[in-house]
Amino acid sequence: MKNIVVVGSQWGDEGKGKIVDWLSEQADIVIRFQGGHNAGHTLVIDGVTYKLRLLPSGIVRKDKISIIGNGVVVDPWALIEEIDEIKSKGVDVNTKNFIISESANLILPFHKEMDEIKEDAAGNSKIGTTRRGIGPAYEDKVGRRSIRVMDLRSESNLDKRLETVLIHHNAIRKGLGRKIFQKQQLKKDLLEIAPEILKFSQPVWLKIDQFRKQKKKILFEGAQGILLDVDHGTYPYVTSSNTVASSAATGTGCGPNLINYVLGITKAYTTRVGEGPFPTELKNEIGELLGSRGKEFGTVTSRKRRCGWFDGVLVRQTIKISGINGIALTKLDVLDELDEIKICVEYDLDGKKIDYLPAAVEDQLKIKPIYKIFPGWKSSTNGIKNIDALPENAKKYIFAIEDFIGAKVSSISTSPEREDTILIENPFEI
Repeated sequence: MKNIVVVGSQWGDEGKGKIVDWLSEQADIVIRFQGGHNAGHTLVIDGVTYKLRLLPSGIVRKDKISIIGNGVVVDPWALIEEIDEIKSKGVDVNTKNFIISESANLILPFHKEMDEIKEDAAGNSKIGTTRRGIGPAYEDKVGRRSIRVMDLRSESNLDKRLETVLIHHNAIRKGLGRKIFQKQQLKKDLLEIAPEILKFSQPVWLKIDQFRKQKKKILFEGAQGILLDVDHGTYPYVTSSNTVASSAATGTGCGPNLINYVLGITKAYTTRVGEGPFPTELKNEIGELLGSRGKEFGTVTSRKRRCGWFDGVLVRQTIKISGINGIALTKLDVLDELDEIKICVEYDLDGKKIDYLPAAVEDQLKIKPIYKIFPGWKSSTNGIKNIDALPENAKKYIFAIEDFIGAKVSSISTSPEREDTILIENPFEI
């Protein structure tokens, strides 16, 4: 048995979908363990494009079990819509191949509204959320007032839980001069959708223990990236959950000893969506080139991504924080046309050189990158499947990254197509 956690080693959008799809073909179980429908994975299989937001990537493959863990916040209407959407493309979603943790917390309409209210009120201090209610839902979870999947089983219990959470939200809404949220219609809407959600509901921790005894291979699928982790990211410009690999255990209900390998998906340059520090950002024609060649637009929001040079300091830091064993280097082909390519190897903070990202946001915004410069290869790597076939300068760039970050490059992606991958090490076969 081999169990793998896949996490993004930057700010998300590293190309996890393609790698997770390849790994899910070898796994028996695929589990989402944090986040919500604010993070998307794009899969292209046999010419068909699937854009997943909540559903684990294993759902598009036959004979796989896909699970949404307790660490995920679930918009029940968005989930049903996504299931209907994927069914229209010929994918079967049923109670045998899809499970939702009974302990997963729900995103409700007032969470989405609160997200929008807070972002609009923040002005220049906005975080850049997807406005899908993720943060407010996690706030209610931590505040012990949220509605969980299991609460949909009983109308009387649901009524009490809604009473509790709306006391909190309506007090805030009143203070902001907004209309209070009415309980009865929401309860009616939830009870209508409850059977569609509850039929998938099970105690996931117990299922994982059964899978362990059956020696099933489990793939834990992370969303977003480690630099958006609420504890270890560029706070406060982060998401509302823990995106590090250790969350795979808490977000599903298994012990960390069940995890055998952590794979960090790592883009050959750096991108970021939304607000916040970005030391290597390129606000010039090179940044535009990276964005256009890399098709850097969000799967969920279609927002344009900010682009910059590879930040080795950050990736080295996330590797240590998340216990990453190896990285899958993606989008190498995007760099093909550049005369020279840079890797950030240090920062300058007020004239002092430092080799890590400082915790204070004011320092993160001030630091200046110190680069090591590499000659470009000025030839196409698109579709190359053997590392020996890469241009010499491309190989030098890859080996320099590997050496600096202190982790093995396990695969190299040379196009969006799943087949266009140079496989050096298969995590399931180590």
